[in-house]
Amino acid sequence: MTTRETPASVVTERAVVSALDPSAATAAELLPVHADHYSLFQDVTGSELEAWAAARAIAADVQPIIDDAWDRAEYPTHLIGRLGELDLLVDGLDVPGHRVLSPLGAGLVNMELSRIDGSVGTMVGVQGGLALRSIMLLGSEQQKQRWAEPLVTGAELGAFALTEPDHGSDSVSLETTARRDGDQWVLSGQKRWIGNGAGGQVSVVWARVEDPSDEALDGQVGGFLVRQDLPGYRAEVIRGKVSLRAIHQAHITLDEVRVDLTDRLPGARSFKDTSRVLFATRAGVAWGALGHGIACYEAALEHATTRIQFGRPLAKAQHVQVRLADMLGTLTAMQLTCVRLAELEASGRIRPEQASLAKVQNTRGARAIAANARDLLGGSGILLENQVIRHLADVEALHTYEGTDTMQSLIVGRSVTGTSAFV
Repeated sequence: MTTRETPASVVTERAVVSALDPSAATAAELLPVHADHYSLFQDVTGSELEAWAAARAIAADVQPIIDDAWDRAEYPTHLIGRLGELDLLVDGLDVPGHRVLSPLGAGLVNMELSRIDGSVGTMVGVQGGLALRSIMLLGSEQQKQRWAEPLVTGAELGAFALTEPDHGSDSVSLETTARRDGDQWVLSGQKRWIGNGAGGQVSVVWARVEDPSDEALDGQVGGFLVRQDLPGYRAEVIRGKVSLRAIHQAHITLDEVRVDLTDRLPGARSFKDTSRVLFATRAGVAWGALGHGIACYEAALEHATTRIQFGRPLAKAQHVQVRLADMLGTLTAMQLTCVRLAELEASGRIRPEQASLAKVQNTRGARAIAANARDLLGGSGILLENQVIRHLADVEALHTYEGTDTMQSLIVGRSVTGTSAFV
């Protein structure tokens, strides 16, 4: 009988998870050198390491829940509360009384949660990256006092309602309206693909303002805090997804929904303000794609070193080593992109087109690694228990949301040519 031998340098993902002590974790435990070829993350310490380890430590508990939820297309919303307990929903925002993370720390959390599962990473992206960020960047002090704490702790669920059935990439052309009527706003329209849009507590709804009394605001895009239990707010969970099946997105209909004047985000007076939120989350998508890439590469490496074919491990075959080296090269480029992006953001020098390029290249890279890993695993690659096929499916959603590959590429193209080709 042939004995399977795994080189000492290869530490499997499951072994790391089961042995991890968050209070004493090292960067080498969280990301072994076989997946960090340029040692980009081996010197991470302090609060960044602490947050990264906290995200990693929940993998053992979360994985079986997600396995079942993904298979059934169910949304385990209680995990939002668990993430909140560990202060992992802050997404780099400055929320009083909560963990303060640098762009690198926030990116590592995003990476790690996506390394577990794309739906978990998206939970943070929706709750913290979009809903909470909209309020913290553009909201009044009263709005922050009402919503910041329940959103950052996961006690209440928040949504970011921008995309419409007929306006995805051209979201600036949205048709949802907010009409001023005395001391209220009346919202009408439809939204689609809205995470937490059904079964939550509040949706940040973006609408075209109709207010002749305010010439500067009239006709512009504004943000409104809409409680999901208000009359006229109807949300239906979108079924039949093959990506991110453990988190729900909704199709929302707003039928003359009335909110108070104080429910408008005062800092949102044009689509440029909306873009401030989207720009900040774009870098998070690049980090999330990196997490997917790491998970697939590690699965391929483990399979290659433990799978015996024709009397030897797959890893002894030249073509397998070449494929692993190719995956690692793509992964390393993604890591370099994320680290540099975090440095630029921390110094206040990041430009929107830099985040766009990172989003494009890293989602493309994750797709390539996932496809290569799926093929290397052979028949085992299509089994959910081996996780690669799930990452492969989930990456398709990342490749599209927060601005499609084409739209982000056009942003980069405009920056290098000085000419817009959007229309």
